[in-house]
Amino acid sequence: MNRLRSLFLHAGLLLLGICISRTVCGAELQLVPYPNSVQLFPGNCALTDESAVYLDLQGHERTLFLRWLGTSPLKLERCADTPERATVKLLLSDSESEVDSEAYTLRISHDEGIRIEASTGAGLFYGLQTLMQLTEQYGRDRLPCLAIEDAPYLRHRGLMIDVSRHYFSKEFLFRQLDVMAHYKLNRFHWHLVDGAGWRIEIRRYPQLTQRAAWRTDESIVAWEDHGLKYATAQTPGAYGGYYTQEEVREVVAYAAERYITVIPEIEMPGHSEEVLDVFPELACTDAGDRPVDLCIGNPATLVFLENVLNEVLELFPSLYIHIGGDEATKTAWEHCDRCRERMAKEGLASVDELQSWLIRQMERFLHAHGRRLVGWDEIMQGGLSPDATVMSWRGPQYGLQAATMGHDAILSPIQYCYFNFYQDAPEAHVLSWAGYTPLKKVYDFNPIPDTLSVEARGHMLGLQANLWTEYIPTEQQAESMLWPRGLAIAETGWTRPEEKSYARFRTCVSEAVSRLRHCGLHPFDLEREVGERVEYSDTLRHLASGCPVRYLQSYTEEYPAGGDTALTDGLQGGWSYEDGRWQGFIGNDMDVVIDLGAEQPVREIGANFIQDRFGWFWLPCRVEISVSSDNEHFTPLTVVENDLPFVQTGFHLRRFGWKGTAEARYVRYVARYDAANPKKGFLFTDEIVIH
Repeated sequence: MNRLRSLFLHAGLLLLGICISRTVCGAELQLVPYPNSVQLFPGNCALTDESAVYLDLQGHERTLFLRWLGTSPLKLERCADTPERATVKLLLSDSESEVDSEAYTLRISHDEGIRIEASTGAGLFYGLQTLMQLTEQYGRDRLPCLAIEDAPYLRHRGLMIDVSRHYFSKEFLFRQLDVMAHYKLNRFHWHLVDGAGWRIEIRRYPQLTQRAAWRTDESIVAWEDHGLKYATAQTPGAYGGYYTQEEVREVVAYAAERYITVIPEIEMPGHSEEVLDVFPELACTDAGDRPVDLCIGNPATLVFLENVLNEVLELFPSLYIHIGGDEATKTAWEHCDRCRERMAKEGLASVDELQSWLIRQMERFLHAHGRRLVGWDEIMQGGLSPDATVMSWRGPQYGLQAATMGHDAILSPIQYCYFNFYQDAPEAHVLSWAGYTPLKKVYDFNPIPDTLSVEARGHMLGLQANLWTEYIPTEQQAESMLWPRGLAIAETGWTRPEEKSYARFRTCVSEAVSRLRHCGLHPFDLEREVGERVEYSDTLRHLASGCPVRYLQSYTEEYPAGGDTALTDGLQGGWSYEDGRWQGFIGNDMDVVIDLGAEQPVREIGANFIQDRFGWFWLPCRVEISVSSDNEHFTPLTVVENDLPFVQTGFHLRRFGWKGTAEARYVRYVARYDAANPKKGFLFTDEIVIH
């Protein structure tokens, strides 16, 4: 009996030891994205300069693979003619299903060396990325013995870079593609054209790059202030650039060698100021001095778009072609004779349906050429084209709705996936878009909620980060905004939710940042991160806490915060106006009365407001504070004027208040909307604090 008990005890301790070893060692693996199944075993394996590789690929793919292996940090330049003679064996398996196309297994053992198996070259490539990350952590001479079985959670793991606002060199793009490949991102969305510049050579229309690839100012803000004028390359002080068709082919080929698909975006019908400056005949009649939308009623518009797309299709083998479709103003269409004629002829009831008609024409054109259309979620307005794929940016709900309707969807919601937002406290960060998207917020995004049906899940292709560059003039700054947040997208897209751990990821990312910096990139320095506004974590207690608020002017339904209790619930806003704490007022004053319940001494009354020019929200031009004992006769306490001009760039948080001595039951707080501001927008406040 004692011997049997001892045997069970020994077996239990052995199992416990294995579990502890796997848990501790697994947590120490600095892999991003983290594999979906990892087992560690005792022992090590070494790679040396004499190590040979056996590669089970043929033809051009084999040639590219071997070239990459020889120049990579793995330094695998020697080839073996049989697996038995190789330290590293890269083997193709029989499975060819789409589900397995990027999956791989990696086994490292002391006796048998390194074996990576996959059904495609892409799977082998991703297995090698994992192996390379292991060598970065452990070195080539002491790789841990392990078994990894891995496959991506989502098919589309993307990154979009806007080169319209600021032109970036192809060498910059090469560097980002290298990082993307290393962390298993597989889609590069190239935003090539927009109102700030046309960046791709179209040989049929050379005027587009001669006259719309250049502008008079580098700064978008200065360009706006100086009248949004375009230029030519020869104009003194001209800023811009474009990619020749040969350069486009180089980028596409460079990406393909790293199993990344490049998806081009040719924006239509909105954001087309640069096209209409070159070809004003494509604008609506009576469209004003600076039209932004292409005239859909003009047959020449369709001819132009199809001619452009014909050349784009020759350059990009991607199945998907992005046609934009977002933020069209549509106002000129309502008054344009040609657009009204088109609507009557096609039986279209609204301008939304008019845009949908154009999208359907583009979809038919792309289908005829064996391609598929993808657009921003506004393409759902007026009816969605039958096979269109929706890229949801205004919020996850649009992508989920599209998937439920049977359309493929890619989630890229502004709240989680816009990398042009601040990633740290604005005071410690370079000028950025209004909003706050730190690393943890990106990582915590769940693209596929549990409530989604099995059928709808099949239409969720993946997720994508977007880098809009209005406030990002340099390549160095762009890299700082992309990384390491892009690694959070990589892990969310690859690693199953139940295998994710932010604590582990954060440790891995710290090391990844160091390696990226060592490679000459400029990632954001996480060690100096300030973080969320301190007040965001506190719940205030003051005289007005929980007191009823009467709104004499209503807040907007778009930004209700906590509704009628928001201004006295003790919850203060953070660095983002979209965090659910800032209550918004659009087009009118904020005018509220707070009932303190009984007349009592009051010494201080104040509220915070935020301003960001690019976000179109502003400080009030004036604040008026008064008190009353009967809710009818109010005694003014103060009028506070704002001295920060609306043209000031950056994020600003200011408190407007009063200090003194008064008796009050009712407090009226009025924040005046600046009707003289030509850039109409919002007022935002979080809490009216009374002591």
